[in-house]
Amino acid sequence: MKREFVNYLRGHEKETLAIATILQTKGSTPRKAGTTMIVHPDGGIFGTIGGGRAENEIRLAALDALNNKEHHRRIMVDLNDDVAVKEGMVCGGNLDVWIETQNV
Repeated sequence: MKREFVNYLRGHEKETLAIATILQTKGSTPRKAGTTMIVHPDGGIFGTIGGGRAENEIRLAALDALNNKEHHRRIMVDLNDDVAVKEGMVCGGNLDVWIETQNV
């Protein structure tokens, strides 16, 4: 995790939030393994997983994990489906994402 994320987390130690990290990717994806994004319960984020549909799907999964008081969740984001094609997305791969919550 980059220093900027560590410093950000230090400033939010007592807050409930989710940390989403890409574990691995296949094909064309907006970001690669190791990329991290922090999601707050109000939907605000720090960092980016790449924007667009992938980021929104990850953000929504993180919010759901926070709301359900889950300590962790693993999701797969598929950018190869018909929805991606209809939206004119440039990417066409898969992201394997680990979501970890703190202070839940």
